[in-house]
Amino acid sequence: MTEKNRHNLKVFTGNAHPALAREICEYLGVPLGQASIGRFPDGEVRLQILENVRGADVFVIQPTCRPVNDNLMELLILLDAFRRASAERITPVIPYYGYARQDRKDRPRVPISAKLVADLLTTAGSDRVLALDLHAGQIQGYFNIPVDHLYSTPVTVEYFRRLRLKNLAVVAPDPGGVERARAFAKKMRAPLAIIDKRRENENVVEMFNVIGEVAGKTCLIVDDMIDTGGTMVRAAQALLEKGAVKVYACATHGVFAGDSVTKICDSPLEQVVTTNSVPLSIEGQKCARIKVLSVAKLLAEAIRSIHDETSVSRLFI
Repeated sequence: MTEKNRHNLKVFTGNAHPALAREICEYLGVPLGQASIGRFPDGEVRLQILENVRGADVFVIQPTCRPVNDNLMELLILLDAFRRASAERITPVIPYYGYARQDRKDRPRVPISAKLVADLLTTAGSDRVLALDLHAGQIQGYFNIPVDHLYSTPVTVEYFRRLRLKNLAVVAPDPGGVERARAFAKKMRAPLAIIDKRRENENVVEMFNVIGEVAGKTCLIVDDMIDTGGTMVRAAQALLEKGAVKVYACATHGVFAGDSVTKICDSPLEQVVTTNSVPLSIEGQKCARIKVLSVAKLLAEAIRSIHDETSVSRLFI
């Protein structure tokens, strides 16, 4: 990156995950942009950009994690502020895309929230979007602007290769995650197994069947996110009942809602590997079974490629 290009690059963040933004800036060798983000007495977002961004290539790092609505609204107001401040290009960097689970009408009278959020981001001033491990790949099509969709596999695959797990089998926790697990299994040169499950409601899962050979194997469950932890724990139990020796789990987004950390700490899982796409809760930091990998370098390299107009596909493995 030339000195001129570096001067034109601006990286800002909201209150969702400033630690990740600072780490990204360290990789890029640029200072974190200055902005004042607070609240009016009634809770409305109060914001001011504290430096000149006219003609700049602006990247706004903000996962829409808990508190989801606050962080989403902060992001939208940041985008609007940069647009009105005459930034040349505005790219929200969204390590975790909230509201992604409602991506289609699978029941009567439900919204497509993922599409609504895409429309809001575009209307607020986004010129393109950089996202990490969307819950469903088709969400890219909800945008009428370019979307660069990264995967955390360069980070997670490297970690599990270093572990050198013996007799490994990669497991999809449900049929909807088969494509993700298959890609991971291919990179690990391991066989694939699938857990057939039936979801009775949003947070209660009943396990039915393990498809594939897992007896005598070390199993690695691969998913995009861990929310309540119920799926991972029940999946681990089902695999052990079928003769698995050990069970690990890997998910890009460690949301860890409710008592999920307690479930994981009390579960038969050997280790749960996630990334810092969202901040890890205080409870999660105390759980020795949870390992957090950094995606800062991956996101920084993507930002560099977008800024320099070079290929982002080099980051895929």
